[in-house]
Amino acid sequence: MPKLSTLEPTRSRDRVSGVIDDSLDRLAPLADPVRRALYDFVVAEDGPVDRDAAAAGAGIGRPLAAFHLDRLAAAGLLDVEYHRRNGRSGPGAGRPAKYYTLARGTEVAVSLPPRQYDAMAEILAEGVERSRPARTAAIKAARERGRAIADAAPPSGDRAALLATLATRGYQPVTDANGVIRLRNCPFDRLVSEHRELTCSLNLAMLTEVADGFEAAHVEAGARPPDRYCCVAFEPEEAANDRG
Repeated sequence: MPKLSTLEPTRSRDRVSGVIDDSLDRLAPLADPVRRALYDFVVAEDGPVDRDAAAAGAGIGRPLAAFHLDRLAAAGLLDVEYHRRNGRSGPGAGRPAKYYTLARGTEVAVSLPPRQYDAMAEILAEGVERSRPARTAAIKAARERGRAIADAAPPSGDRAALLATLATRGYQPVTDANGVIRLRNCPFDRLVSEHRELTCSLNLAMLTEVADGFEAAHVEAGARPPDRYCCVAFEPEEAANDRG
């Protein structure tokens, strides 16, 4: 009979392979260029996208777009909603149309070998929450990181450069009708679920310094109540001053 020590590494490798295979299976649909184009289009839009808009955005026919969108939804990469285009309800209003949005509460990442950065982040967050000096130090570190991000950005320091920097950092910025830059994605979403107050405070401290570093963008970072956007928004300076 083989020794236990010779079996255990095999079991461990099997478990690791299972985790990696699951993640790769989730990401596999994006290897198709048509599906990737549809996914990128939906992610770039601020709000649900129907099949007609997605087809036009990807430059393909509606039936093909519907097929690939449903495959992306089945893989958990997109969420599906149903809305009536004319806003009517009740008998005679017609069937609701299918709309697609970026899947919420879903993260897919692959690292070889697997890493546990999220577990370490949880440990650090819990430690910071238990210590006032640690929290003060963490806020200071967040501000320093924000200044470093701004210093590494293009020298123009304008709005376009700010948007590009935020996009690179995974925030998926969009500008609303009032000129406010909202962030559709929170890169720290997994921590927010258990450590919202701390995570949002650190995020605000960091992005405040980012805003200050982009002087030509003329925006100020401020906290916003949690909604479908990130808890931080960038408001035009004049609007922030009027409100203050």
